[in-house]
Amino acid sequence: MSYEPIFAQFWESVKQSIQNGTYAKLTLAKTIGDTELKNIYVRPVLLEDDVFSLSLSAKYKTEEIESFHTIDEAFIVLAPYMNNPFLTALLFTTENDITFKLNKKRVGSIIEQPPTFKNASDVIIEMKEKGISI
Repeated sequence: MSYEPIFAQFWESVKQSIQNGTYAKLTLAKTIGDTELKNIYVRPVLLEDDVFSLSLSAKYKTEEIESFHTIDEAFIVLAPYMNNPFLTALLFTTENDITFKLNKKRVGSIIEQPPTFKNASDVIIEMKEKGISI
């Protein structure tokens, strides 16, 4: 069975946490072997005129590259990195931590745990205060 439908389900949790105002942080991590790309961090940002976007910070051994995307674009950009090189995506919300994992057979699973963060991302809080919704 392919892991893609389970990753899509995980991404729905990401979208829902942004819409609910509970999103704190998202990280793609745990690479296969020693890779150039070490992590990708996803954080919400407000661009000019309060336009919501997701900042994707790709951390390489020698540099960091940041790009900005809509929620749907971010999914298209991030999905190919699952299984190559990342095995784990960690979503931190104020309600719970949701982990998407690929096992050795590359079967995806979603695990929920108690929340690590008590507060949502500063940008999410600012959006709530300004009445900006996605």
